[in-house]
Amino acid sequence: MNYTWQLTSLKRKDTSDLQNIVVQTYWKKTGTDENGNEGSFSGATPFDLSSADPTNFTSYEDLTEEMVLGWIQSVVVGDYERHVNEKIAEQIETIVSPVVSVTGGFPWQPEDEVTEGSSGPAAAVAPSAST
Repeated sequence: MNYTWQLTSLKRKDTSDLQNIVVQTYWKKTGTDENGNEGSFSGATPFDLSSADPTNFTSYEDLTEEMVLGWIQSVVVGDYERHVNEKIAEQIETIVSPVVSVTGGFPWQPEDEVTEGSSGPAAAVAPSAST
């Protein structure tokens, strides 16, 4: 499985010491299997305003997507990363092997009980109620 990450949006905030501190990120991780089938997971990762270090701060104008995605990827680890990857794999599985709904024409249903062009439980012809 090949994974790609994309930053979709973020929130920033000012303090008395620093401007445009990233406090919230929104992202999408996409997985592509060997046949080109894709699944994705969208997430949100907050960052604590109080953890901004004025001595080691990159100004908003100097940020890169790779830098911000690195922050996110350092948080999306362990069980959370497994969960994200499982959800992506489940989406791909529904593409590769979809669940097919069958709403009429069951093997045990005699053909004369199936109304042409209908489906579902109403497909069986109900006896007429004559008075």
